[in-house]
Amino acid sequence: MIAALDVKVTLAEKSKLEGLSLEKIPFGRMFTDHMLIVHYENGSWQQPEIKPYQPITIGPSNAALHYGQSIFEGIKAYPLPGGEVAIFRPMDNFHRFNISAERMQMPTVPEEIFIEGMRQLIEIDKAWVPQYPEHALYIRPFMFASDDAIGVRPSEKYTFMIILSPTGPYFTAPMRIYVEEHFVRAVPGGVGYAKTAGNYAASMYPTAKARAKGYDQVLWTDALEHRYVQEIGVMNVFFIVNGKALTPSLEAGTILAGVTRNSVMTVLKEMGVEVEERPIAIEELLEAYQAGQLTEVFGAGTAATISQIKELRYKETDMFFNPEAAPVATAVLQKLNAIRYGHEADTHGWMFGV
Repeated sequence: MIAALDVKVTLAEKSKLEGLSLEKIPFGRMFTDHMLIVHYENGSWQQPEIKPYQPITIGPSNAALHYGQSIFEGIKAYPLPGGEVAIFRPMDNFHRFNISAERMQMPTVPEEIFIEGMRQLIEIDKAWVPQYPEHALYIRPFMFASDDAIGVRPSEKYTFMIILSPTGPYFTAPMRIYVEEHFVRAVPGGVGYAKTAGNYAASMYPTAKARAKGYDQVLWTDALEHRYVQEIGVMNVFFIVNGKALTPSLEAGTILAGVTRNSVMTVLKEMGVEVEERPIAIEELLEAYQAGQLTEVFGAGTAATISQIKELRYKETDMFFNPEAAPVATAVLQKLNAIRYGHEADTHGWMFGV
């Protein structure tokens, strides 16, 4: 049971939604009328506040700008039949958020602030939930160091916020993926399992190089041998080999434990598809492809949901896949959508009503 949360609420005088269409909107470019903000000072969290979406003020010596103490999550809320709204697996994101906080030496956020604050914010901006297929309300909780001081040490002050963004599909077409063999995303003992801002900053240069070659994202390989596949850009990855679903294991701590990844694995098992979590060598995938056994590759993530991959480029070899003949990925997406949009019973307790 989530404790009652005393939130100071200041409503916007006029909604930005008036006269605005939420159809075919780009990801992460439009934000709702309100935001949640909570400050951490003197060892405790202060009163949460919901106020109109607006710029925030930080000093030039803000610790997050200099030392990167910043984490975030990505969650979605979906429209249900009858006008209700439900959030997909927010408790899982809450737990992962605090795992990231611990790794980055930041205070954990109480459940009532994270979950109940999110619920109240969405309830206020409920009209922003798009009522179109493949659309949702993207939820971005984040926290950053707030000290105005230069010095390599954990901050003493922090700011936790939640902003909301109506969104359509993240990727609108099947992707071309470049297998990265030089740059790395994460190393054992590093922060690969944490959803910290620096992980994404470090990925931009190699991703830009891949895009210059005509590819959409990179498939990372391990830092030690550049042999074992990790994850793709902003997604976990699945390979269908001989009707079996393979996905890289999380044991080394170099891969983000995706909530959508976990959901996909659950759905696959319910469909009767065997799932293997283990180290997967790129050479194994190449051999399976050449033998006609690697039939589908797809990404799984909160923003992207299920994203079809039509090409993998490894060294001088191109592996091509037909997204229109991808029965496993298609069935998984249909099943997840049926649950998230309320067209099928939620037997797992994944949907959290607003």
